[in-house]
Amino acid sequence: MDQKEIIKNCKKLLKAYKEWKLWYMKMPEDTNPWFTKTQQELRLSYFTLPMALNYQRNSYTLRENALQTYQDPETKNVFEIQASSNMSEEQLRKKLLKYKLALQPNKHIKTRKTIATTIATNRWSIKNLLEYIDNDFLKLKKIIQKDYKQGFPYLSGPKIFNYRSFILQEYWGSILENSEYIDIAPDTHVTKCSVKLWVITEDESKKLTKEELSQKWRDILQWSGITPIDMHSPLWFRSRNNFIFKV
Repeated sequence: MDQKEIIKNCKKLLKAYKEWKLWYMKMPEDTNPWFTKTQQELRLSYFTLPMALNYQRNSYTLRENALQTYQDPETKNVFEIQASSNMSEEQLRKKLLKYKLALQPNKHIKTRKTIATTIATNRWSIKNLLEYIDNDFLKLKKIIQKDYKQGFPYLSGPKIFNYRSFILQEYWGSILENSEYIDIAPDTHVTKCSVKLWVITEDESKKLTKEELSQKWRDILQWSGITPIDMHSPLWFRSRNNFIFKV
């Protein structure tokens, strides 16, 4: 299938997504508390920090665990950067394990502690970090994936970093500068749908790295007016709903 036909099908899929025609379309992140306008930092933290613990897990279950943790006054402060940075690992472990927000009692706790400490020791909050980089995706990428990479375990990985940037825009309510450079985050569903749309072959789906698949999408969509991350949710829902929607 040639590039024009693939783009045509992508536009059909995008239209179906915007018109709620892809069957079940609740995002994992739609499970969340209601935030007031004065709770911007908590909002950013709530949607960002659990991603560092989202390795080979059901995203819907993770977000349910996050909501339970947030709603309990005894555990809610794990979403506060300064508070969690000041906790001992044992205190943080107890709070993160209570509702299974963390599953690995050592690795997950260390990951979460490291991220909180990195942000706190640089006198940042998540909101201040975004202001520091002028709400610019490319500057954020440099901070997370290069300058302070060791301080953001898992969040600095290409798949999660790009997806986190996408979620920031979806649930933060503000568009990042240079967001057209956010790459698609190729998980199992995105990969399966990439095969169905002839972006890659079945054989390539088993051999390509996530970065190579992301580049395939960027090359296909060049000059189409569609950014790679625009396609993430349509692809994800189409695959997750067993390709009920046909293009």
